[in-house]
Amino acid sequence: MVVSAPDMKAFLLATPFFGGLTDPSLDLLSSMLVERSFDVGATVVAEGEPGRSLFIVKSGRLAVSKRANSGSAIPISVLQPGDFFGEMTLIEMQNRSATVVAESPTVLYELTAQKLYACYKADIHAYVIVLQNINRELCRRLRRSDDRFAAQQMGDDN
Repeated sequence: MVVSAPDMKAFLLATPFFGGLTDPSLDLLSSMLVERSFDVGATVVAEGEPGRSLFIVKSGRLAVSKRANSGSAIPISVLQPGDFFGEMTLIEMQNRSATVVAESPTVLYELTAQKLYACYKADIHAYVIVLQNINRELCRRLRRSDDRFAAQQMGDDN
């Protein structure tokens, strides 16, 4: 189902993905989003599978995990409204790096690589802002990961 809710604009502007966009750019990008719903326990993306889209969490809670060599799932993070995921597969054109499972009924906005390319062709300024926003979020995640790694090396479980 294509997204067209009037209160969607305020929600999107409050997310890191859409921050700093002008109204026309936001209108263009929001017209490209498709709403997807997932039940509790549904796998949204699976580690290793090809990916052609990213997702913005509208509602719900999702668990992100990676497979250990033993095959067990290692929890990585939890995603909540306003978070986004799946951007890595669009940037590096590799398979999904983690598995994401809905922990509660979840609604996501999906943006495909094809639509993101259409944004590039239609509004290069919006495209650059979106890429900057993705890069900022990736840097935040890397800093958190560095902090967790450093704490683990020091024997601190926080």
